[in-house]
Amino acid sequence: MPKRLRLTRRFPVAMTEDGYRRLRRFAREAGLDEGEALSFLFENFDSVTDHTTLTHRLGLFNAELEARKK
Repeated sequence: MPKRLRLTRRFPVAMTEDGYRRLRRFAREAGLDEGEALSFLFENFDSVTDHTTLTHRLGLFNAELEARKK
């Protein structure tokens, strides 16, 4: 049996409620816990994102960020 992924870092994370629900859904569908799902996404970031879409969506998110904080 292969070894389970060893998580070595813990850090406080602030997430939107929508982002956390999406993370939980992704983790559940993939059979992972939330930490494992985040590790997978960041270890494979370039292959799971489309650069053009990411840049566009990041611009939209940043434009709305101040309003979301209020």
